[in-house]
Amino acid sequence: MKSTFYLSPFARNTAPTVKISGNIERQNNQLKILYRLEKSSPIIIPQIVNSPTRQDNLWEHTCCEFFIGLKNSTKYWEFNLSPAGNWNVFRFPNYRQYLAEEMAFDSLPFNVLQQADWLQLQLEVNLNKIISPEQSLEVGVTTVIEDQDRQLSYWALSHPASEANFHHRDSWMIDL
Repeated sequence: MKSTFYLSPFARNTAPTVKISGNIERQNNQLKILYRLEKSSPIIIPQIVNSPTRQDNLWEHTCCEFFIGLKNSTKYWEFNLSPAGNWNVFRFPNYRQYLAEEMAFDSLPFNVLQQADWLQLQLEVNLNKIISPEQSLEVGVTTVIEDQDRQLSYWALSHPASEANFHHRDSWMIDL
C-alpha cells in the first residue's frame, strides 16, 4: 500500500515558503519513502558529503525524518536523513524515554537529487532488522527546515500539540 503525504509547518507565519510532499509504502517489509521539497524562498540545505556517516543532532539543520511505531505498543524508531547524506536511527521503548541508537543499521544509503528550486530525497530500507513483516505500523513523516536566517521550522502531517512535537503519536497518521 502506497500513501501520499503533504507536510504543513507548525507555525505558518514564520515558516519559509516551501511545499513538502512525497509518498511512502511498505512491501515485503521494505519501506520506501520519497520526499520532495519545492522551495519558493531561500532555505539552507546541507552540502552532500563524500562519505556519509551516522551522526547526532541532524535535526539542528534541514533534515527529513520519519517515525515508525508498532501499533498497540509504545515502542518506536526515529529515522533522521540529512540531505548531505548523513543519517541516524534511534529507538525508544516509550514516549521520549531511553533514547538509544538503533545498531541494527550500520548504514542507511539514500539518494538525493537537487536543483535550484527543489530537492528530492529517496530511501529504501529493509525493516526486517527491527520489525517483523506481520507487525502493523503507525508512521509519522516530518521535516525540519532551516531558513536563510538560520531559524528552524517544523513540518509534519499534523500538529496536535501546543508546541512542535514530532514524537506525538497523534500526528502519526499513516498506517502501514
